[in-house]
Amino acid sequence: MTRKHNIPNMILIGSTARNSGKTTLAISIINKYKLIRPVVALKVTTIQDKNGKCIHGGEGCGVCSSLKGNFEITEELNLSSNKDTSLLLAAGAENVYWLKTLKNNIYEGFKEFITQIPENALIVCESNSLRKVVNPGVFVMIKNTQDSQMRKSASEVIDQADIIIENNFNDNFEKVIKKIDNIIN
Repeated sequence: MTRKHNIPNMILIGSTARNSGKTTLAISIINKYKLIRPVVALKVTTIQDKNGKCIHGGEGCGVCSSLKGNFEITEELNLSSNKDTSLLLAAGAENVYWLKTLKNNIYEGFKEFITQIPENALIVCESNSLRKVVNPGVFVMIKNTQDSQMRKSASEVIDQADIIIENNFNDNFEKVIKKIDNIIN
């Protein structure tokens, strides 16, 4: 049986494919809650093998090959980049972290991350794989209507989603935020 962290103050966002709108939804959630309570954002990148093949194909960005140890947690401090973590910070998250972890060390990596987070903070997280080791307050799965293929990591956890939405890419997440609000409040 897999160990799981119970994190009722987490909104976990997964997706069936890349470029599905996870960050756009996360920004909408941050905008909704940032004036009510502290919001911390987390992006998780799960790496199959250290110095292995890029998870996105091709040469990649070097993230997978540059991992030191079994996991790394870095804090985003740059508000002006177009990286997802910078966008989350610019949206108003008090802190934004990036957890890069080997697949088999995601539990330990998250355990280290959570020690840095105030108890009253809302955690907005982008990840499919984290659902295997975390019971969040809400798990939202975004189906990418422009890409019918489903990531293996999504197929392994989609049945655990509290909310499944099909993203029509109009960036209007008002209905899903109301559903989230009903679940966490």
